[in-house]
Amino acid sequence: MAVAFTSEEKARITGVLLDVGEELFTSQGLKKTSLDELVGPAGIAKGSFYAFFDSKESLYLEVMLRRAPRVTAGLTAALAVPPGEESLVAVMRAITGVLTGDPLYRRLLTRPDELEAVTRRVGPEQIARVTPRLVTPLLDYLSAGQRAGVLVADIPAETLAGVIRAAGLVVVNRDRFGPAYEQVLDATIRTLARGMLA
Repeated sequence: MAVAFTSEEKARITGVLLDVGEELFTSQGLKKTSLDELVGPAGIAKGSFYAFFDSKESLYLEVMLRRAPRVTAGLTAALAVPPGEESLVAVMRAITGVLTGDPLYRRLLTRPDELEAVTRRVGPEQIARVTPRLVTPLLDYLSAGQRAGVLVADIPAETLAGVIRAAGLVVVNRDRFGPAYEQVLDATIRTLARGMLA
């Protein structure tokens, strides 16, 4: 027999599942996180999990959505400045800051199989709920810079966004640079920014 939860219980349990999911997905990933580990702290049975989320992947998606405003805060501030070398540097610093400061998104970017598993289960249209918060503002910023004649116009904005994300490769491979890491990151960001100017 299904357990009926009050609206207060639903809110509390949903919050616990999101908190525990965020912690476990960040530390051990989607595959290694078991349903038992998720429901234990919430005080519910495994079967009751499905009254809150369709799958672990749908919980993962909700964790991503919940974290998106924190992740995009620095990026939003950087995108508010008209395109130019210093604002491009600020955008790349904001993106690389996510990689250093947000372990869940770093995990997503360094282990694309997790995002692929979530996408397969919940569908690309659900994953697209995250895109407007993370990708669309960047593409709009780049397109505006191209229309203003500040950024190179013969390269699609999507490609320029890929160039910006390339700075993240330095962060992901920071161990390879040793004590020169900060200088390498700064030089990479500045070189990429200058190369995108018209």
